[in-house]
Amino acid sequence: MTVIIAGPVFVEPADRDRVVAGLRVVVEAARQHPGCLDVSISPDPVDPGRVNIFEHWETQEILDAWRAIAPPPTSSAELTEDRVRKHVVARTGHPFE
Repeated sequence: MTVIIAGPVFVEPADRDRVVAGLRVVVEAARQHPGCLDVSISPDPVDPGRVNIFEHWETQEILDAWRAIAPPPTSSAELTEDRVRKHVVARTGHPFE
């Protein structure tokens, strides 16, 4: 089953762009990892302290293998809130069918 990691994390607004930039190395490497279907970490266009996280992996085993070798971010900040959740997906399809 595919695995989706998704949701927002929150940091102080002054730290947000630095945090997103520091995670670029993680996104670039993850997208090259076999079994990674997509990874995106982006600043929210409305909330200045929100960072949106999205990861889509073929399997939990692939995600675990990635986490064992993932590079660390080049910068970080203390999270004020974390709403990221893991979703195990049994079926997928076109969203408008």
